[in-house]
Amino acid sequence: MNKVMKEMINTLLYLLGVLCLTYFVITFVGQRTEVDGASMETTLYDGDNLIVDKITYRFQDPQRYDIIVFPFKYQENTFYIKRIIGLPGETVWIDERGNIYIDGMILEESYGREVISPEKIGIAGEPIQLGEDEYFVMGDNRNNSTDSRTEIVGNIHREDIVGRAWLRIWPFSSFGILKHHEEE
Repeated sequence: MNKVMKEMINTLLYLLGVLCLTYFVITFVGQRTEVDGASMETTLYDGDNLIVDKITYRFQDPQRYDIIVFPFKYQENTFYIKRIIGLPGETVWIDERGNIYIDGMILEESYGREVISPEKIGIAGEPIQLGEDEYFVMGDNRNNSTDSRTEIVGNIHREDIVGRAWLRIWPFSSFGILKHHEEE
């Protein structure tokens, strides 16, 4: 009986350790998320499963072109995946031809799927001055994305960023580390 009781206690301690480790990893290291929709095409597709890196931003600030995950403030358990375009303290503006300007200079980037149509410029049709902890984000599928150009998303505060999309794990044919910056 004593040996059986020891074995049960050891098993329970083992399971408790596994649960604590799992909680630690999910809370502080990384978590799985699934892409829902076409707003990040052609980088990410509907149904892609990703691992979100929650550690990097504990040691460094998010960078322009990083693909981040953040909660949608109007619906619980809903997270958006978008690319950072504007950094804290910058001014973002989109002209009537769909050109993106950062502090008056045209943004040189190749991530946008298409030219932004005039009706999709949204609130960025007027210059947007970002606060010291704010980021301006957009989906790569510029004409099919609800992002910082809309008032329901707006600027993203640093504290709201869950992490950086890091690894595509599904579908297996596209398995690999995600490209955030052109030089990567």
